[in-house]
Amino acid sequence: MGSEEALPHSSRPARRGSVGVAATALLMFHAAALAYSALCHSPTWDEPAHLVSGISHWEFGRWDLYRVNPPLVRMIAALPVLAAGCETDWRHFTEASGARPEFILGKQLVAANGPRVFWLTALARWSCIPFSLLGAGVCFWWARDLYGPVAGLLALGLWVFDPNVLGHASLITPDVAAASLGAAAGYAFWRWLARPQWRRALVAGLALGLAAAAKTTWAVLFPLWTAVWAIRAVDARRTGCASLPAPGPHLAAILAIGLYVLNAVYSFSGSCRRLDQFQFTSEALSGSRAGFGRIGESGNRFSGTFWGPVRLPLPEDYVLGVDLQRRDFETTPCSYLRGEWRREGWWYYYLYALAVKVPLGTWTLVLAAVWVTVRRRSYSASWCDEWVLLAPMVAVLVLVSSQTGMNHHFRYVLPVFPFAFIWTSKVARAVEFRDRGLTAVASVSLAWCVGASLWVYPHGLSYFNEAVGGAKNGHWHLTNSNIDWGQDLLYLKKWYDEHPEARPLAVAYFGTCDPRTAGIEGTVPPPSPPRPGMAPCFSAQPSGPLPGWYAMSVNEIHRHTGEYAYFLRFEPVAMAGYSIYIYHVTREEADRVRRELGLPELRDER
Repeated sequence: MGSEEALPHSSRPARRGSVGVAATALLMFHAAALAYSALCHSPTWDEPAHLVSGISHWEFGRWDLYRVNPPLVRMIAALPVLAAGCETDWRHFTEASGARPEFILGKQLVAANGPRVFWLTALARWSCIPFSLLGAGVCFWWARDLYGPVAGLLALGLWVFDPNVLGHASLITPDVAAASLGAAAGYAFWRWLARPQWRRALVAGLALGLAAAAKTTWAVLFPLWTAVWAIRAVDARRTGCASLPAPGPHLAAILAIGLYVLNAVYSFSGSCRRLDQFQFTSEALSGSRAGFGRIGESGNRFSGTFWGPVRLPLPEDYVLGVDLQRRDFETTPCSYLRGEWRREGWWYYYLYALAVKVPLGTWTLVLAAVWVTVRRRSYSASWCDEWVLLAPMVAVLVLVSSQTGMNHHFRYVLPVFPFAFIWTSKVARAVEFRDRGLTAVASVSLAWCVGASLWVYPHGLSYFNEAVGGAKNGHWHLTNSNIDWGQDLLYLKKWYDEHPEARPLAVAYFGTCDPRTAGIEGTVPPPSPPRPGMAPCFSAQPSGPLPGWYAMSVNEIHRHTGEYAYFLRFEPVAMAGYSIYIYHVTREEADRVRRELGLPELRDER
C-alpha cells in the first residue's frame, strides 16, 4: 500500500504537527469563503425548487418533489429554514406523471417570503458547508495514506481553492455534496480492501448508502465496486495487491447496507415494488412514443415480460426519479457549445468543459502526475490502490458523456474532482524525494491555481481559465449554470443603487427570483426582429436595439431563439459579477447596430 511508512526519508514526525496546522488553516479558510459566498449571492435557478422540496419532505413525508435527485442534501438544507420559519404555497402541486411542480413551487416560495428569501437561502446554504469540508478531509486523508503528508496538503489545497468547488459548495444543490460523499465512500471502500474487517465493511456500506442518497450518479458504485472486488480477488495472489482477497460476504454486506441506508433515507416508501407496477414517462422505460413528452402520459415496457415480476430493492420515488431524469434528457431543449446550438449535443462536451473550466495550474499538475506515473514509478502507489481511485472517475466521465441529450451543466462532472485531486497529489512526493525541479513546478502550479481562483472569488460559478480569456469571455464557450445561474442579482442591486442615472433600467434576468424582490424596478428589453422562418413577436414595443440602460443576463443574451442576440454587438459598461452585463446604448450605437441588422435607423422612423 502507498502508506506513510513507505516514504523515502524520515522527517515525518517533526513535520506532522505543522501539516496538521496547515490543514486546519486551509479548512477554516474554506469554510469562511463558502459562508461569505453563500451570503452575497442570490438564489440560483434550481435552489428554490430544492429548498421547497426539502421542506415538503419534512412536512409531509413525501418524496415526489425534485425526485430526479435523491433527497438527502435538500433535507439537510431545509432544516435551518424550518427552524427559522418560512411561508409556503402548495396550491400548484400536482401528481401528474412527468410533471416537475417543484419549480413553480420554488417561485411561489420566493414570492411568499419576499426579500427575506435571500436570508433563508443563506441559512440553507450554510447548513451544507460541512459536506464540502468532508470532501476536503477525504482529499487530505486519502492522499496522505497513499502518497504521504505533503501530498495530503496538495490534494487538500486543490479542493479548498478550486473555483468550481467554491462556486458550487456554497449552494444547496447536491453536486459538491455528492462529490464529497462519493469520495468518502471510495475512501472507506479502499480502506476495507486494504484490511478487510467487519467494522470497515460497515463504514463502507454506510458511506455508500449516503453517497447514493445524495445523487443518482453514485448508483454506478454498486456494480463498480463489485467489479473492482472481483478483479482484485482474482489477481491478489499473483500481483501482491493484498495478502488475502477481501471476503465475498463482506462485499455482500457492504452492498446490502448501502441499499438499506438509501431506502431508509426515503423512509422505505414504496421499496421493493415489482418492476411492472411502475408508470414510466420516458421513452426508454415506457417503451412507446405514444403521447411522448406530454405531462400525464405514461407506460411500462416491462409489463408482460420476464422482468416484470422482478422486485427492485429501491424506493419508488428513486426509480421514478431515474425515469423522469431520462425523460428530461429525451425532451430537453438544445445545448450550447462555442456559439453553436444543437439538439443532439456532443459526446465531448464535458471534456471540453473540463478543459476551459479547470484552472491551468491544476492542469499542469495533472500533466506532471501523468509524467511521474509513466517515468517515475516510485511516485505511485500500487496499481490496485490507484485503480480503486481512478475507476469511479472514469465511470462518471463515461456515464455523463454518454447522455448527449442534455449538455447543459459542467457541474455533473464535479464528482470526478476529489478522485482526480488525490491521484494528482502524487506529484508532491517530489518533496520527499528531494526533486527540486518537480517541486518547483508543483509549487508554481499550485500558486497559479490559487491565484486564478482568488482573482474571481466569490464568483467561482462563472470561472473560466486563461486559455479562453477568463470569466469575461466564458459565455462564448459555455452558458447555463456554467456561467450564469441567476446568482448575481444582489450584485446588480448594489450597482443599481449606486447608479441612479440608470433609470429606467430594462432587465432580462435569468433566475427564479423576480428582480423586484431585490428592489430593482425594471422594464422589459425590446426583442430583436424575428429571424427568417420564425414566428413574429406580437408586442406593442418596437424591436431593438433602442437607446437606454439595460441589465442582461448572459443566458438571456445567448438564448437559442436569438431574442436578445443583438446585445453581443455592444460593449457592456459594467458587470454584476460575471453573469449580468450592463449596457448603456446611445442613439448613435443603436443606429449603428440597426444598420448592421438591416433595420431602419431610429431617426428615419420619426
